[in-house]
Amino acid sequence: MKYLHTMVRVRDLDMSLAFYCTHLGLRETHRKEVPAGKFTLVFLAAPESPEAEIELTYNWQPEDYDEGRNFGHLAFEVDDIYASCQKLQDAGVIINRPPHDGRMAFVRSPDNISIELLQKGDALPRQEPWASMKNTGKW
Repeated sequence: MKYLHTMVRVRDLDMSLAFYCTHLGLRETHRKEVPAGKFTLVFLAAPESPEAEIELTYNWQPEDYDEGRNFGHLAFEVDDIYASCQKLQDAGVIINRPPHDGRMAFVRSPDNISIELLQKGDALPRQEPWASMKNTGKW
């Protein structure tokens, strides 16, 4: 058995691509337009693990999706949790669970998918303003 991908439905493909590619740093690996089914599939992967993809499914007919809390979250390992969170925050992304401990943070995609960021290797030393930031919303 081989893991292929995780599918996430998105409401706004451009906003989602900006979040996952521009802000998180994933890369588009391939795309498939399906006019008969009226949807677009865009596959993304992290540079260090191209075999583990996320499939963004964009249905051309507008739909609203519930939060899907039962989905859980996507997790990405980052080289510097503080720099990654700062980059996201500078782009307007809310840091729902700041990296208080230098190890873990949570943000949400434009479609409310919970994204966990984990520090590669050992936790970084506690650092302000992250150590004292309050949690926001839910993750």
